[in-house]
Amino acid sequence: MKNYLIAFVMCLLMSPAVMAQDHHSNIGIKGGLNLSNINGNGKGDLKPGLHLGLLTHIHLTDQFAFQPEIMYSAQGTKFGGSDNSLNLDYINIPLLFQYMFDNGFRLQAGPQVGFLVNAKTKSGNTTVNVKDGYNSLDLGLSIGGSYVFVDTGFGLDARYNHGLSNIYDSNTLNATNRGFQLGVFYLFGHK
Repeated sequence: MKNYLIAFVMCLLMSPAVMAQDHHSNIGIKGGLNLSNINGNGKGDLKPGLHLGLLTHIHLTDQFAFQPEIMYSAQGTKFGGSDNSLNLDYINIPLLFQYMFDNGFRLQAGPQVGFLVNAKTKSGNTTVNVKDGYNSLDLGLSIGGSYVFVDTGFGLDARYNHGLSNIYDSNTLNATNRGFQLGVFYLFGHK
C-alpha cells in the first residue's frame, strides 16, 4: 500500500506539467480545522482536529476543474464530552470535480479514499494503540464549496465528508466517518 501511495503522490505532483500542454493548472497547499465524528456503534461528540496537505487544481474548461488532493487528516470522536476520545489519523485523497463561477466561487464534489496511519484511544492520561481493530482503508464522498481571491491565489474551503465504508475490522461493529472541514489554501501561480 505504501508503494501505491508514493506513486499517487508522484502523479499528483507531475499532473500540472502534463496538463499544462492543454489546460491551465496550479499546485497549492491547504490546511485547516476538522470537526469529526463517527456514525454507528459507539457514536460520540464532535472531535476537533486538523488537516494539512497538497492539492493540484486543473482547469478542464472555463467552468470545470479537477482537483486531486493528498491530506493528513486528524479525525475520530470524543465520548461524552470528556477526556475520552478515539483518535484516527488518515492520509486522505479526495478527487474533487468543481464547477467554477466567474466571481471566484466554486462548488465541488467527488470520491475520497483514506489510508489509516494511526488509531488510538485516550482515556485521561492513558493512550492505547487500537489500529489492529480498524480497517486500513476508508472510502467516502466529499461535497462543499470554496472561494478563491482571484488576484492573490488565497482561498477559503468548506466541505462535508461522508464515510461509506465500515471503519471497524469487525463484523459485529459497524460505523462510518463523518466530518466537516474548514480550511484555507494557496494556489501557486494562480491567474
